[in-house]
Amino acid sequence: MARISHIETFFPETCIQNKDLEGIVEGFDAEKISKKIGIEKRYIVSKGQTALDLAEGACKKLLEKVDSQSIDCLLLCTQSPEYFLPTTATILQHRLGLSTKCPALDFNLGCSGYIYGLSLAKGMIASGQAKKVLLVTSETYSVHLAQDDVSNRSIFGDGATATLVEDTPTDNLGQFSMGTDGSGAENLIVRNGATKNPIRDGSADDYLYMNGPEIFNFTIQAVPDLVDEVLEKNSLTTETVDYTIFHQANEYMLKYLRKKCRIPTDKFHIGMKDYGNTVSSTIPIALKQALDSKKLQDGNQVLLIGFGVGYSYGGTVITV
Repeated sequence: MARISHIETFFPETCIQNKDLEGIVEGFDAEKISKKIGIEKRYIVSKGQTALDLAEGACKKLLEKVDSQSIDCLLLCTQSPEYFLPTTATILQHRLGLSTKCPALDFNLGCSGYIYGLSLAKGMIASGQAKKVLLVTSETYSVHLAQDDVSNRSIFGDGATATLVEDTPTDNLGQFSMGTDGSGAENLIVRNGATKNPIRDGSADDYLYMNGPEIFNFTIQAVPDLVDEVLEKNSLTTETVDYTIFHQANEYMLKYLRKKCRIPTDKFHIGMKDYGNTVSSTIPIALKQALDSKKLQDGNQVLLIGFGVGYSYGGTVITV
């Protein structure tokens, strides 16, 4: 049976506060942004630092508690790979000194990535292919942002997490619901740099484009149904589930979703103030926050919901 047993986080050293973004574009108000999106600072990689470096940092913290040779599967979720090929996970396997019998793979998903990763890890364990899965999320969206794009720079931060999912007598990963709506692919995209448009030409297409209103519309339509479906699959309701962690997009969106999904305030996590939106890393960061702050007690059932780029969405329930 699959169980989350450890979570570690890792952030780069460079910290950007809202006041640091003032003056880049006329009219940017740091205090107003803080109140609206609930983000006051975020960490970004320095020149030459990559998602692989952050992933290594998170994993090394976790491997202080776990024998590296016992890891028999490595899953890395990132949209900031080191190269087109080979996969970043293979380089990470070597850096960490994991066994050469340990399969290692990347999967490219954004804000729903942690949910998908947990599902993959559970499947590897349930099928007898692994006993200890190292699930890593590492994102450096800052490299996808134009310097004068203060709207997105105020939202996104860089960070990595490492989660150990292992085979134990008791299972704390519940049933999953996941979905995709590729009709929204153009609403959160970096158009240049891959095989469709390989040449970076210095235009806006070199950087991340986000259609905020369309992302918001998708989210408020898809997430309530997803919440109902996940809770039903796990024989729970918003009244009986103990705590809820959504992808930490921004405070405005989260508060709107909480009300629409009828989730009590005291059962709902908002914790991106000091980190920003770290994409696939937000849910494990928030889960570790809730565990470390004792908001969660042994036996609590926690609803996890991810949604975003793709469009892609997914959810599950874990028991801590």
